[in-house]
Amino acid sequence: MSLIERQEALASLEGSLASAIKGKGRVALVSGTVATGKSELLHAFAEHAAELGALPVTATGSLAERDMPFGVLGQLVHDAPLVLAERERAMALLQEGARAFASSDPDADPLKQVDAQIVHALCTVLLELSERCPLMIVVDDVHHADRASLLCLAYLCRRVRFASIIVVFSHSTHGRYAETSFPTELMRQPHSHRVQLAPLTQAGVLGMVAERLGPGAAERFGGRWHALTGGNPLLAAGLMDDYQAAARAGEPPAELVPGEAYGQAVLACLHRADAKMLPVAWGLGVLGKPDSLARLLGASQEYVTRELNTLEAAGLLTGGTFRHEAARAAVLAELDAGERADLHRRAARLDYDGGGSTTTVADHLISAGGADDPWAVEVLEDAARHALRDGRVEAAVEYLRLASRSCADDRRRYRITTALMRAEWRINPSTPTGHFPELTDALRRGRLRGGDAVVLAKALLWHGRLQDAEDVLKHLGESGEKLDADAITELVVARPWLRCSYAPFLAHLPQVTSEQSRAAILTVAAYRRLESSVTLAAVLTRGPREEIVSGVERILRSTRLDEMSMDTVESALLALTYGGRPDKAAPWCDLFIDEASSRRAPSRQARLSAIRAEIALRQGDMLGAEFHGRLALDTIPASGWGVALGGPLSSLVIASTAMGKYEAVNELLDQPVPEAMFQTRWGLHYLHARGRYSLATDHPQLALRDFQRCGELMGKWDLDVPWLIPWRAEVAEACLRLGRPDQARRLAEEQIRRCGSGAPRVHGIAMRLLAATSEPRHRPMLLRQAGDLLQSGGDRYELARVLADLTEAFHALGEYRRAGMIGGRARAVAQECHAEPLHRSLAREGEAGAATTATGAATEAPDVTAILSDAERRVAVLAAAGYTNREIADKLYVTVSTVEQHLTRTYRKLDITSRAELPSTLQLGTSMPA
Repeated sequence: MSLIERQEALASLEGSLASAIKGKGRVALVSGTVATGKSELLHAFAEHAAELGALPVTATGSLAERDMPFGVLGQLVHDAPLVLAERERAMALLQEGARAFASSDPDADPLKQVDAQIVHALCTVLLELSERCPLMIVVDDVHHADRASLLCLAYLCRRVRFASIIVVFSHSTHGRYAETSFPTELMRQPHSHRVQLAPLTQAGVLGMVAERLGPGAAERFGGRWHALTGGNPLLAAGLMDDYQAAARAGEPPAELVPGEAYGQAVLACLHRADAKMLPVAWGLGVLGKPDSLARLLGASQEYVTRELNTLEAAGLLTGGTFRHEAARAAVLAELDAGERADLHRRAARLDYDGGGSTTTVADHLISAGGADDPWAVEVLEDAARHALRDGRVEAAVEYLRLASRSCADDRRRYRITTALMRAEWRINPSTPTGHFPELTDALRRGRLRGGDAVVLAKALLWHGRLQDAEDVLKHLGESGEKLDADAITELVVARPWLRCSYAPFLAHLPQVTSEQSRAAILTVAAYRRLESSVTLAAVLTRGPREEIVSGVERILRSTRLDEMSMDTVESALLALTYGGRPDKAAPWCDLFIDEASSRRAPSRQARLSAIRAEIALRQGDMLGAEFHGRLALDTIPASGWGVALGGPLSSLVIASTAMGKYEAVNELLDQPVPEAMFQTRWGLHYLHARGRYSLATDHPQLALRDFQRCGELMGKWDLDVPWLIPWRAEVAEACLRLGRPDQARRLAEEQIRRCGSGAPRVHGIAMRLLAATSEPRHRPMLLRQAGDLLQSGGDRYELARVLADLTEAFHALGEYRRAGMIGGRARAVAQECHAEPLHRSLAREGEAGAATTATGAATEAPDVTAILSDAERRVAVLAAAGYTNREIADKLYVTVSTVEQHLTRTYRKLDITSRAELPSTLQLGTSMPA
């Protein structure tokens, strides 16, 4: 109903009032569904009548007082300004009438229940009052009035035609009431008329909002105001209250979200309506849709349909469902906990019998707190599997917890508990530790499956409970029970995984024959897990090979972060990272981080962020390594990381050290780490990081100790490969700081021999150190080779260190022009890596070089770019930026041979011998493909 229509209703009542003042009584029945503004209209009209000289006398019908004889009429008598004698007479009549009504047959005709003389006398009191002053009698919610009062009011309405009285009733048009004949009786009178109120139109709601909140709020959300309220003024008022509450908390809300006030308005509507409407609302709240509602309530379809139509007409529903989840939540909150659980239990049975989805059935079981039905556990397990596939990890955890509590079979319950442990791990790895005692006890009693025992051992290892993990593995091998296919699969996949991360515990893993291994890998997912971990183990033992990249990318393309694939993704990404292809690993890792975030799996997101930090380190992206390392540690607490804490912590330490944030590193290294971490791969990274910090802060002896311990462990575990951690190069640098150049040279040469052709990054790092131990005249050649290797390896930070050493080497040889050219590029690369200490030292050297040039010791460098052709300049700029020849060829749409020719001519024109000496000041003269 629009504002104009409401004003027309008031005008109609005003006309009736004017007639009543002139002695021509009128009766008006204001009808409408619940909460359409009937009471508000009556109150407004009563106030207006008083202003015009009429005397308002009011009463309100109540469901709770429907059985109180003469209750409503008694309210009118009490409200009327009667003289003492009239009031005493009226009160006596009310008491006499109530006694007579109470003693009569309740099933008899109402006319026979009340003495007609009493009815006449009571009405006469009001008629006589109208002779002294025009009277307006208002009865709100007359449909809730008691029978005796309705009889008197009907009698009065027949006699006001020639009195100065207007009688106005409000009446709900929906619901089944005790006296359905009362409105019919009124409308038979010639001096009666009906005023029908409908819900507000969209324009009416927007007008209501604009009047209270201003036109901006009304226009901002437009039809959303009406869509959420159905034109119900009470709901609109509640929604506006929620809007104002949100606005008071800060900026005006970005969206219109119903809250507590809206929910309370919904409940107010229900409690104002017929009590028979409430069970239907509760049932609809439980089911969420009207299907099967009659069966749930054990009621007739006619009854349910009628009440649903009433709720729809009141604006509470649209299309048979609540207009917003806030309305449904408020309705359910009204239910007693026991009644709500019972309804959900019955709903679960209905959906199960009707072939509903296991997720829907499981949600009802969760709300019911469980069920004794034998099918309930199976339904909850299936719903958990679907939830994990869809990324709804929290829901899966709820399903599995309830399934575990409801399961009577021990073996099955432990299997469910293992699945629960895995699901909880995806949220926070520290949560599943509470299941360890139960599962280890189940293992000792022979109630835990072999595959679940392997999962338990891996979880124990993660949390540093090494002895417990060893006991589990030992028990599994000595139990004498025949291992099932699932156990064999887990053991086969676990062997290369332990080889890479927990090498000391490989000896405790039960042996599986080759024939058993082949028979156990039956699914594609299991094969991918195995292939991925085997590939990582191959990289960490035999070294990277070019064909590994295509194999790993094939695995990653066909893998998503479902229930069992995290190990697959992690091993594949690490194989690329340790295998010298962080450039290939980075986009894949970013993709899986986004997927973990969308699937609400913070544990997986954190573990992937830790890998991403390691990738960034190997690319020389210190800011990226810091960001991802910090993100990993912020996403799950340190207690959740267990021994893997060394992963993100190490990346963060190395990055922060390179960026000169020593105070932050101090805080990181003050953080306690599990002693068990030093028996894992993450312990190696931690020792490496701590050593790098010790070197940066002039504690080479401490650094040497950490690097040597790292090397000892890598050798002991047969993981002594430079692409994991180049500990020999790090020891060489520590020896140089300690004044042991011969030892440093031997270590650098040994590191180079171990690199082969598959580790250009580490080869370049070692070449830089070899140059530092060589004669000054040989250093530029070695450093240029190191720069080319690092350019190929993609580590910008280590490249900046090489360029810094090359700058110093040219200075030492008196080649100031070359030193200035290389120094400029070194500063640019160091700044790009956010390596502030390195950048500051280069800046000081640059200032010293400039001072030397000013005194005439060197000549000013010419504009080198002017002597290059456009094609040569384009190739040179990309080469200086770190692109390989193949990548340059792809970007410029030329052959690799053409790139090599352009670079050869560029070197000759600039009088340099490698790309490491390309000046950082190169700029493009023409546009270049992106």
